[in-house]
Amino acid sequence: MSGNSFGKLFTVTTFGESHGIAIGGVVDGCPPGLTLSEADLQGDLDRRKPGTSRYTTARREDDEVQILSGVFEGKTTGTSIGLLIKNKDQRSQDYSNIADRFRPGHADYTYDQKYGSRDYRGGGRSSARETAVRVAAGGIAKKYLKEVHGVEVHGYLSQLGPISVENVDHAVTNTNPFFCPDESKLEALDEYMRELKKSGDSIGAKVSVVVKNVPVGLGEPVFDRLDADIAHAMMGINAVKGVEIGDGFEVINQKGSEHRDTLSPEGFQSNHAGGVLGGISTGQDLEVHMALKPTSSISVPGKTINKQGEEIEIITKGRHDPCVGIRAVPIAEAMMAIVLMDHYLRHRAQNASVVSTTVAIAGQAGQAGKAE
Repeated sequence: MSGNSFGKLFTVTTFGESHGIAIGGVVDGCPPGLTLSEADLQGDLDRRKPGTSRYTTARREDDEVQILSGVFEGKTTGTSIGLLIKNKDQRSQDYSNIADRFRPGHADYTYDQKYGSRDYRGGGRSSARETAVRVAAGGIAKKYLKEVHGVEVHGYLSQLGPISVENVDHAVTNTNPFFCPDESKLEALDEYMRELKKSGDSIGAKVSVVVKNVPVGLGEPVFDRLDADIAHAMMGINAVKGVEIGDGFEVINQKGSEHRDTLSPEGFQSNHAGGVLGGISTGQDLEVHMALKPTSSISVPGKTINKQGEEIEIITKGRHDPCVGIRAVPIAEAMMAIVLMDHYLRHRAQNASVVSTTVAIAGQAGQAGKAE
């Protein structure tokens, strides 16, 4: 009821605050026999961790994950997997000046109204620091899905402010600090971010996730549609204000004859639906996009109120990302993997013996594969 858990069969529960001793989580429902170590999860954590480039917060955290339980002799046991990541570079004094005032655009006011108090150190529980645990949990899901079905989850920055990606090469994404798959845009991104930092302001971004080799049949009709759970997962990421599946809001200007993905013996002829029909995966590539707001922690002065209701001016101190969308890429990948893992286990539980008499056709952007 407190909203700290996600999933039904593959569940992830997180705990901890930005400036507490540690953050951590419990992953339940992972099948036994998966070879797993901290090294399998550390790669994605290193991609997400702060202090890795001039374009992100200067906070320095190793983000080294410890597996506390659920793994014996290098393999998962089928029991709950405990994860722990220690906080090392807290500077709580940076936030002492906002103990009695509310940063505009943050959860300060709503947390105070809901709970009667709040942990003002870096945002406490509402801080994106918590997402490191999600990335570790998502690493477990990504490894299992890759080994069992060859599922590949690719996230990337598709737009930063006015700069949009035109060419997507997944081999390029992890070679630069922007997670940008378009090498021709790197110089423009660097110049834009340099000027942005000088101004003390921040900017929004668009992050996309494409999943290849998705099994056919994942998702439940009506309330637990695959696309609905994906939207739920992505909207649960800090700063996300909008989610699109497939063509998303572009469908407003499309005619039915344009949008529908026609079928042929050779496969789907297009993928406007983003790999989901009726809430169930088609076997085509899953295509998801999300919009992230600019961070409100900026050095540009702004108006707010204090706990006494008095109007005051505020300048946010501390170490913050000028564009939170950059480090959101591995987080979005993790949440996508967690959703797919959960739905894979749910499909297996109900429909493991189902054999369709209809041939599985190939998708234009991905091969169809039966969920077994």
